[in-house]
Amino acid sequence: MLVAAYLSLAVLLASCLGLELWACGARPPGPPGGNPAFVRFQRGFFRVYFPALAADWLQAPYLYKLYRHYRFLEGQIAILYVCGLASAVLFGLVSGPLADRLGRRRACVLSSLTAAACCLTKLSRDYFVLLLGRALGGLASALLGSAFEAWYVHEHLERHDFPPDWVPATFARAAFWNHVLAVGAGLAAEAAAGGLGLGPAAPFVAAVPLLALAGGLALRDWDESHGRPRPFSRTCLGGLRCVLADRRVLLLGTVQALFESVVYIFVFLWTPVLDPHGAPLGVVFSGFMAAGLLGASLYRAATSKRYHLQPVHLLSLAVLLVVFSLLMLSFSTSPGQERPAESLVAFLLIELACGLYFPSVGFLRRKVIPEAERAGVLNWFRVPLHLLACLGLLVLHGSDGGTGTCHMFAACAGVMGLALLAVVGLFTLVRHDAEMRVVPPAGEPCAPEL
Repeated sequence: MLVAAYLSLAVLLASCLGLELWACGARPPGPPGGNPAFVRFQRGFFRVYFPALAADWLQAPYLYKLYRHYRFLEGQIAILYVCGLASAVLFGLVSGPLADRLGRRRACVLSSLTAAACCLTKLSRDYFVLLLGRALGGLASALLGSAFEAWYVHEHLERHDFPPDWVPATFARAAFWNHVLAVGAGLAAEAAAGGLGLGPAAPFVAAVPLLALAGGLALRDWDESHGRPRPFSRTCLGGLRCVLADRRVLLLGTVQALFESVVYIFVFLWTPVLDPHGAPLGVVFSGFMAAGLLGASLYRAATSKRYHLQPVHLLSLAVLLVVFSLLMLSFSTSPGQERPAESLVAFLLIELACGLYFPSVGFLRRKVIPEAERAGVLNWFRVPLHLLACLGLLVLHGSDGGTGTCHMFAACAGVMGLALLAVVGLFTLVRHDAEMRVVPPAGEPCAPEL
């Protein structure tokens, strides 16, 4: 497994580099890249945002391993994960209004503080302290996913008066470097776990200085801003009306809930599947992130002027890849017949599919969901997503180890089969809709650079 993990990481990184270099044409002159004021503002945002992202990724490879190191049973670990998911959905519903009322800069600082507190709870072996840490982690993740973006959009549009068309350029660049940071974080977590003498808790300790840096830079360099939050009941009712009125929104929400709930279960299961076979968890995690980066690069190449594939086609491909991978896993994890190398390949295919899925579903969401109702609609998408993931983890909690894992992958394959039906329905609705098509730019964009 050691050789397979390093070899797969090397192959994936080489593939990513080759694809990015192949796709990198001459960058069109002029804004936003040619505007010095915009570049300074963008870098000021990245100086705070990237350390927070890196700290978040550092915690991912060794979370399950840490709980096993503390000798908790798989069922107890499943409850910890369910607590984190429940916290994420609860705080996700209120994180936007909270940032508007508290102040967006303060919300970003609060995200760093709660994430640091969550990391420090990992030094305790007390189960209830770890449960508290999972709840804090849900709040930190919700704010990381909303407050930073809200601060940037307000500053970009209101304070600096840059064109709205430049906002996607920043988040496209952030998404690219987010993958790069995740790959580096996996390798750093592997080094920390083996080199700091703290075992699986070391990556969590290493994340604290990064969170302190992010919070400190936000306090020093960023201006405060507030919003006018829409009443929560009105947001939810408006979102529900949008979901029920447009079949495209309903189908897209179904795909998102089914696909992402399966991804959450995969996040829980990959460590107990590979760790008993001596897999270096940080390196494996870096391989996953490299596969996701390759998927995102393939998305950009496929939707380019040269190939002109559409996001709905790539969304269908992503769902098919996950169905195939889960069927592979249902056989490769059979008790007494485990094939860890085959399981690793299947996990990498799932991450590759995620790299195709997230930009595809993000594009389709922007097209079918009105901006005014987007927060409410996404709240309705999140609820079944997290409920399905929690249900799957609770089923694992009541099952025995190997057989339960094998059956869970088979059940997830069935869930993704339902997602495939929803994708087919969505494709039927939008295949002749010109608004749902990507219009490639006149010049092919270069890979994002800082």
